[in-house]
Amino acid sequence: MDKQVVETLKKNRDQYLKQMIEFLSIPSISSDSTRKADVRKAAEWLAEDLQKGGLENVQILETEGHPVVYADYLKAAGKPTVLCYGHYDVQPVDPIDKWNTDPFKPVIKDDIIFGRGTSDDKGQVFMLAKMAEAILEAKGELPVNIKFCFEGEEEIGSAHLDAFVDAHLDLLKADVLLVSDTTMLSMDQPAVSYALRGLCGLEVRLQGTKGDLHSGVYGGAVQNTLHAMVELLSTLHDTKGHVTVDGFYDQVKPLTDEERKTCEELSNDEALKKELDVDTLYGEEGYSTVARIWSRPTLELNGVFGGFQGEGLKTVIPSTATAKITCRLVPDQDPAIIGALLKKHLRAHLPAGVKLDVELMDHAEPFSMPVDHPALKAAHNALEEAFNTKAILSRQGGSVPIVNTFHDKLGLAPILMGFGLDSENFHAPNEHFHLRNFDRGMLALTAFLFDLPEQMK
Repeated sequence: MDKQVVETLKKNRDQYLKQMIEFLSIPSISSDSTRKADVRKAAEWLAEDLQKGGLENVQILETEGHPVVYADYLKAAGKPTVLCYGHYDVQPVDPIDKWNTDPFKPVIKDDIIFGRGTSDDKGQVFMLAKMAEAILEAKGELPVNIKFCFEGEEEIGSAHLDAFVDAHLDLLKADVLLVSDTTMLSMDQPAVSYALRGLCGLEVRLQGTKGDLHSGVYGGAVQNTLHAMVELLSTLHDTKGHVTVDGFYDQVKPLTDEERKTCEELSNDEALKKELDVDTLYGEEGYSTVARIWSRPTLELNGVFGGFQGEGLKTVIPSTATAKITCRLVPDQDPAIIGALLKKHLRAHLPAGVKLDVELMDHAEPFSMPVDHPALKAAHNALEEAFNTKAILSRQGGSVPIVNTFHDKLGLAPILMGFGLDSENFHAPNEHFHLRNFDRGMLALTAFLFDLPEQMK
């Protein structure tokens, strides 16, 4: 660990936290059209911060949606080039009444910072920017060449990033992709990930009668659309947690004995039940909990609604019902194929008396990489040095859609080195980030840049 960099990080910690609070206070919700100006404000804040931190060629580059922030520092002749990716957009805050604090007025309590985007991903984007700034302040130069590509649409599926990369292949050319948008296994157990699950999302809509009906006048004469939706959704799983869509598992590779053993060793069901405040865990029969999260595909209902939602009762037969579904996919599964299989299944099991409309939405390819890449070794070394324990080579249950984009179009090896925790409520009320992992993460990120040239000789 470079002593000058360590001292710089310590000296600047309070200043960094004030700056991070300022960044997090911008409500950059990419899915909300009324927040478009705020998303751009976050991009402008980030660009200005990179400029002040000593980065060069800072630009806000337009897309058909929200902009991309770019910066670089390319003065390390003969050394690897690292492209740092993150996203400055955040999830909506609903349900707002479940928050204990204002989601866009971050507060620090017991060395934990609370607010939307603290863990996913503005807090970690901020860390990437400060990684370079701290080294430049301490040393006057970087041990590698570095580029930054921070997008504002990850939370809505990175809809325009592929086209952006295609249009900027030379600008984004690099050797390694560094992503801090993943999690550690626990507070004191860092991980570097070699595989991600993909995503296939869809919205299912049922239409029954031309409008809502009085249940006393028409009840028993027509199909209740909510009843039909419940019946249809019940066909998607069996009682053992298996997805019952024909062909759903056809592309899934079986786990190796070593992968099964690792997943079993890392599964701590009692701790997870306590964390989630549930009496029992549930999932696909025949697999440990970690295996189900990391290595098996799932089909989840994210929302089901229709009919009267207000206070009290309203005796109606609803005319419409909607369900939102996402599938997490594992390497070799194709989101397009899974989407087609789901459509076929829903049509085949449609109850009488309703019409079906299925809209495919967000999708992301699953990803895996060779576990012997030298950049992974550098990441292991850096995490071990910062956390004083060996990092575990892990999969991730979530999706980072851009990993495939950068790998397929630019040939980049992705290093997925994040510092959040699964328990930090990203995508939920009371999102937070442990500042202990902010501190150790900053040490790990800077150490990674210093060790990478040695490992990639």
